[in-house]
Amino acid sequence: MLGITLTGCGGVAASLSAPPSPGLARQATVKGAPTMAPGPGGLTPVFKHGAPAAGRSVALTFDADMTADQGARAAGGERFDNPTLIALLRRLEVPATVFMTGRWAEEYPAQARSIGDDPLFEVANHSYSHYSFTPDCYGLPKISAKRMTTDVERAFAAFRAVGVNHVVPYFRFPGGCYDDTTLRALVPAKVTAVQWDVVSGDAFATDPDAVSEQVLSEVKPGSLVLLHCTRSSAPVTEDAVRKIVPELRRRGYRLVKVSDLMTR
Repeated sequence: MLGITLTGCGGVAASLSAPPSPGLARQATVKGAPTMAPGPGGLTPVFKHGAPAAGRSVALTFDADMTADQGARAAGGERFDNPTLIALLRRLEVPATVFMTGRWAEEYPAQARSIGDDPLFEVANHSYSHYSFTPDCYGLPKISAKRMTTDVERAFAAFRAVGVNHVVPYFRFPGGCYDDTTLRALVPAKVTAVQWDVVSGDAFATDPDAVSEQVLSEVKPGSLVLLHCTRSSAPVTEDAVRKIVPELRRRGYRLVKVSDLMTR
C-alpha cells in the first residue's frame, strides 16, 4: 500500500537554482516547538509514533505535494490544492499538521497563509522541490546529497516569503524514503523528521469507504496517519475524513497536531 499511496508524489526534474540564504530560512520556524534529540551518531531524529504517554491521541497529517516542475500543469487547470478539505477540518474542529512543499506554497500563497494563520493547524516542511532523497523512490527524481539541506531550507524560506505563520521544524521526506546518508545530510537543518505508522491509501483512491476503513483498521493510540490534501492525486480524501473523524472520536480518540503528540 505504501508504494501505491506515494506514487502520486512523483514528478520530473526542474531547476533548483538560486536558493535563499539558510539563515533567512530558519527564521520561519516557530521557536519552542518540541523536537526530538539527535539519533544514534548524531543523525537527524525520526518520529514515527507517539509514546505511551500520548494515550488515545492520534495525529492526522496531510501532505500538500507539488513538485518543482508542475507549474505548467497548475496553469492548465490541474489542482494540487484542496480548500474544501481544509474547510471541512475547520468545521469539524480537527487539529492537523500540513506537510507543505515550498513549491505548493508559491503556487497557493493565500491558502498557505490561511493555513498558517489558523491555530488549528501547523505547517511543516515537505521539501521545496519534492525530489527524492534516496535512489529508486517511487519514480521521483533524486536530489544530490549536497543539496538536501539547501532544499529543506529553501522550503522554509518559501513559507517566509509568502507570509506563512506557525511553521514547525519538522520535515517529511518526499516518498517517505530516507537512509543514514540523508539523515546525516540534514543535520545542519536542525529538523525532526516525521514519518507515520498508518498509510491511508488515499492517493489515487476512488473509494472513500476503502480509505476510511484502512485508517480505522490500523489506527492505534499514538498513531500518525498519512493523508493528502491535493485534489488531483487524492480526490476522495475529503469524503474519507468525513467518516474517519467522527468514528475516531466515537472510539475515544483525541485528535492532535504532531507537535502535541511529540510532547506526550
